[in-house]
Amino acid sequence: MRHLLDTQSLSRDDALRILDIAEDMASTQQREVKKLPTLRGKTIVNLFFEDSTRTRISFEAAAKRLSADVINFSAKGSSVSKGESLQDTAQTLQAMGADAVVIRHGASGAPRTLASSGWITAGVVNAGDGTHEHPTQALLDAFTMRKRRWGADSRGRDLAGMRVTIVGDVLHSRVARSNVWLLNTLGAHVTLVAPPTLVPQDVSAWPADVVYDLDEAIGAAPDAIMMLRIQLERMNAAYFPTEREYSRRWGLSNDRLAALKGDSIVMHPGPMNRGLEISAAAADSGRSTVLEQVSNGVSVRMAALYLLLAGAERDADANPTSPHSNTEENAR
Repeated sequence: MRHLLDTQSLSRDDALRILDIAEDMASTQQREVKKLPTLRGKTIVNLFFEDSTRTRISFEAAAKRLSADVINFSAKGSSVSKGESLQDTAQTLQAMGADAVVIRHGASGAPRTLASSGWITAGVVNAGDGTHEHPTQALLDAFTMRKRRWGADSRGRDLAGMRVTIVGDVLHSRVARSNVWLLNTLGAHVTLVAPPTLVPQDVSAWPADVVYDLDEAIGAAPDAIMMLRIQLERMNAAYFPTEREYSRRWGLSNDRLAALKGDSIVMHPGPMNRGLEISAAAADSGRSTVLEQVSNGVSVRMAALYLLLAGAERDADANPTSPHSNTEENAR
């Protein structure tokens, strides 16, 4: 795997490979010593042009647990705030010897531009670009669903037959886009629920059903319901009358939580607007996977970085989680 830019182009085999390696990585986090020597000598740059807490820290933790050197770059207070271009920033990172760049950018397509520009030779991971995609979030969501569905017997399994309902601000959500494509690839049936004003114009090309009534969607007995954050920072118009009205019609209230079938799980990519898209009871219930998603995110990102940098294609039999493993000789 040279880059990880989206889920739309990710094959089923590649997706399952990432999820299976993430299973191996997750098992190492139960050890007394969680750190692996796998990426010793590699340099990973977290290049964040947008604010982030969970994603940046998760990638940093993943890289450090693989023994990579990590450089955290924030656009605020950097030369970017003085007008430096993405090209100049990338070439600076190239000169510093970056082996992988994890990029979050407000412009859709920025990671692909970086990967295909020739400015750097490093592998590129998309950590969220505009309203386009957020592939590692979708992968950690799929990993979480798979663990809840199959438990310890999840290796090699997909999500065929699962019914997943994604609710909320689909229009601005890169999480929704990445999840729709990945879940479809893994065999799940996806339903989107949103106000008509928060449904993208091109949604007819997506492999998902669209409904506008949350109670109707809950009545269809989904196996997982994913509540999306209302992205007020990306909104420049009135997409719904009031927050109270939105919560009444499209929020996961206590009554709607009770109406879910017994084994349904409740998901949220975070950060949550409690009381708006999800009630506190739903967020904190035993059905909630919110904290599992955070924990699983580290394992999934360890897997992605390993595949980018450890040359796993050249040594498919190598065990990336061996405490004595060192794959430097196989690295690109």
